[in-house]
Amino acid sequence: MTVALEPVAAKPQTPFQRIVSDFCENRLAVFGLVLVVLSIFVAAAAPLISTQNPFDIAGLDLLDAKSPPGTMSSDGKITYWLGTDGQARDMMSAIFYGMRISLFVGFVSVLAALAIGVVVGLVAAYAGGRTDAFLMRIVDIMLSFPAILVALILLSVLGKGIDKVLIALILVQWAYFARAARGAALVERNKEYVEAATCLALPPWRIVFRHMLPNCMPSLIVIATITLARAIALEATLSFLGVGVPVTQPSLGMLISNGFEFLLSGSYWISFFPGVALAIAIIGINLAGDHLRDVLNPRNLR
Repeated sequence: MTVALEPVAAKPQTPFQRIVSDFCENRLAVFGLVLVVLSIFVAAAAPLISTQNPFDIAGLDLLDAKSPPGTMSSDGKITYWLGTDGQARDMMSAIFYGMRISLFVGFVSVLAALAIGVVVGLVAAYAGGRTDAFLMRIVDIMLSFPAILVALILLSVLGKGIDKVLIALILVQWAYFARAARGAALVERNKEYVEAATCLALPPWRIVFRHMLPNCMPSLIVIATITLARAIALEATLSFLGVGVPVTQPSLGMLISNGFEFLLSGSYWISFFPGVALAIAIIGINLAGDHLRDVLNPRNLR
């Protein structure tokens, strides 16, 4: 006698499990995430995996200046796998330390701009009327100018420094988040749960930040991911132009700028390898962020 086995119903996935599953189905997205994790690891572990501190002048030997990749140091203790620059700094170590500054500036500026933009956007959407019009006109003014132009003007006034670059990047980025947060909040503003919370006489700040904000975050996370790549590229551009971070704390953009004058003399590696490292970080963030946008899109929910 044969007993028929009933099919076992599949366990329903949680929203987080669905996001992870959908994200892992795209190989390019996983590859991009691997590049991002690798960049973060290199930046965080720079003091541990670097063969030298490239910014310790006492530890540099000018006899090793502009050494090609694979060259041994003059004392035979270090192999310069990516060569050295004009100041005899090991390019691999300099890239590791430069990645720390580039990622730090990018992450901090995006998180700060996200916080400011979310507050402005949610307040404008919930308050409406003149408050909404006033705040959005400020946002329109900020968005009407090219980000690189505003950043250049600000840094020409503030001067060089990581803190100055952070201020400039925050000021040119918060308006993007404010516009996106307002658009998402206007959709949530007319839903039943907001009306129910209003009828319960909950304070406005609780309705906005406790109930509306969590439902607006998926789209804002995607925008933050894409803006992160833009922030890193913008900081590299500013440093390449000589108005970003100081020479004592060079980012990847500054490293590229340091080797630009040697490109035509055959010392290509001084600019080439920092450029490759910068491209790896930006491409990884873009690949992961682009697919994350599709995964978090409500229209694509299964």
